[in-house]
Amino acid sequence: MTPLRFCMVTTFYPPYHFGGDAMYIYRLSHALARRGHTVDVLHDRDAYHLARPGEPAPRFADHPNVRVTAMKSPLGALSPLLTQQTARPFLKPDVRRRLEGGGYDVIHFHNMSLIGSTALGFGGGVKLYTTHEHWLVCPMHVLWKFDREPCDRPQCLACTIRGRRPPQLWRYTGRLVRDLAHVNRLLSPSRFTRQRHIDAGVERPITVLPYFVPAPPAPAPAGQGGAVSPKPASAGEGGPPIAASQLDRPYFLYVGRLVKLKGVDTLIRAFGRYPGADLIIVGDGEERDALVRLAAAMPNVVFAGAKDQAQLASLYRNAIALVMPSTGYEVFGIVLIEAFAQKTPVIVRRLGGMPEAVEDSGGGLLFSNEDELLDAMRRLQDSPALRQDLGERGHRGYLEHWSEGPHLERYLSIVEEERGR
Repeated sequence: MTPLRFCMVTTFYPPYHFGGDAMYIYRLSHALARRGHTVDVLHDRDAYHLARPGEPAPRFADHPNVRVTAMKSPLGALSPLLTQQTARPFLKPDVRRRLEGGGYDVIHFHNMSLIGSTALGFGGGVKLYTTHEHWLVCPMHVLWKFDREPCDRPQCLACTIRGRRPPQLWRYTGRLVRDLAHVNRLLSPSRFTRQRHIDAGVERPITVLPYFVPAPPAPAPAGQGGAVSPKPASAGEGGPPIAASQLDRPYFLYVGRLVKLKGVDTLIRAFGRYPGADLIIVGDGEERDALVRLAAAMPNVVFAGAKDQAQLASLYRNAIALVMPSTGYEVFGIVLIEAFAQKTPVIVRRLGGMPEAVEDSGGGLLFSNEDELLDAMRRLQDSPALRQDLGERGHRGYLEHWSEGPHLERYLSIVEEERGR
C-alpha cells in the first residue's frame, strides 16, 4: 500500500488519558507508523486537567512518523466546558487549521466529547469514527442511568442533571445527525455497541472492528520475580508491590477502573463466600475507598493499585482467570484480550459487549448471577485441564482476531474500500 497521511482526533491520548480507548489510539497510530504511514494526533490536554490538575509522570515514546499535538487553551477548563455546551472546538483553533490544511488521506475521529462534533465537518479525505463509548447516543457516555443501572429507557435530561453535568441543549437540535453526515463509516468494537447505535437511530454505515493488543512482553527469567516488583504504572500511578506470600495462594484477577458500572462490589461480595482463593484487584478510581471499606474484613481481597504492562503480564499468566463483573453496558474489554494473550481464561457477566470475546473464542465462561459466578470459579480452580483448554482457545482467538496483524489488515482494507468510493 502507498504510504498514507492519517490524523487521529481525540479528547484523550497518552499520557493524558484515563482508559483503554486512548491506549488503543496510541497502539494503532504506532502500528501504522511502523508500516510506513505518517500519523498526526490531535488531543485536548485541557480535558485531562479537568479531573487531574497535575502533569502525568510517564512519557510515551513516539515513532518518528507520529507527531502529537496536545492542544491547550490559555483559558484552561473554559475551553472544554464551552465545547461540552456547544459541540464546537472552542478556543482550539488548531483543530480546524490542522484538519483543513493537513492534506490528510484519512481523518479518524475517536472520543469527541470535548473536541466537539462540529469538527467532524473539518477537512477532507476518508473520515472514520470509532465508537469507543456511547457518547453519540448518550450524553453521559456510558448508558449507565442515574449512576445505578444500565440504561434501556432513556431519560437523558434527568440523568444528566442527576449526574451533575450541564445539559447539552444542542443534542435536541439535530446537530449530531448533520455532523455525522460528514463521516464515511463508523467502526464499532463490538456487535452489541453497533446495534445500540442502530437502535438509537444512527444511520451511518457501521462496521464491527474489535480492538487489538500487541504481543505480550516475554516472561522474566526464573527467580527474578517478574511483574510484582514496583515499577511506574502506565497511567502514572504505581500501586504497591504485591507480597510474594499473597501470590503463593491461588488467585483470580480483576483489572480495570474502580467505578460503579464495573460491578467490582458484586465481585467482592462473591468472594465473601469463596475463601479458597484470593481476589487481586488491579486499578484505581473514584470507588476505591468504598470498595476498600466493603472488603475490610476479607483477607482474601487484595487491592494492588495500578500496574504497568510488564507487571500485568505476570499477574495474568498466574491467575486462575480474569473476572469481569461489569453491571453496565461495556463496549468491549481490552483486558479480556490481554488475558487471552497470556493464555489465561476469563469469566464475564452476560451483559453488553464483553461476552463477545468469549463467544468468538470459547476462551472463558459466562455468568448472570453470583451463584453462576461462584460455580465458574470453582470449575476452573478445580480443573487445571479445563483452565488450560479455555486458555488455549482464548489464545487462538487472540492470534486470529485481536492481535496487531489481523487488526491492521482489516483496518487498512476498510480504508481502501472507502478511498475507492
